[in-house]
Amino acid sequence: MNTLTKLIDQTAAPIETDLEGWEVIDGAPTMKTWIEYKSPDGSLITGCWQATPGTYRATYNTWEFIHLIEGEVVITPDGGEPQTFGPGDAAMLEDGFTGTWEIRKTVYKHFVIKLS
Repeated sequence: MNTLTKLIDQTAAPIETDLEGWEVIDGAPTMKTWIEYKSPDGSLITGCWQATPGTYRATYNTWEFIHLIEGEVVITPDGGEPQTFGPGDAAMLEDGFTGTWEIRKTVYKHFVIKLS
C-alpha cells in the first residue's frame, strides 16, 4: 500500500468545465481542476484548482479545505461578511456553504475535499 503521494505534478488531465454547484454571476471566469489523488475508499480527493477573474455563486455539498498559492479571491458567505484571501492563506468551507467567490486575480489553490 502506498502511503505517500506527491501532489502538484499536474500529470492528471484537468477538468476544464465549471464544477457542479458553481454558477457564473459576473464576468467570464474559467476554471481548471486537477484531481491528483483519490483515497482508496473514495471518501477524499485532493488536487489543484485554477480560476480566472470573475464571480461565481458556489453551493457546497461537501467539506473543502483550501490553501491559496497564487491570486486573490473574496469569499462571501450568504448573510456573512466578505473575507479576502491571498497567497499563503487557508480556509475551511463546510458542507452546506453557499455564497460567492469573487476572483480578483487569477487564483491557484490546493484543495482537499471530503466526499462522504
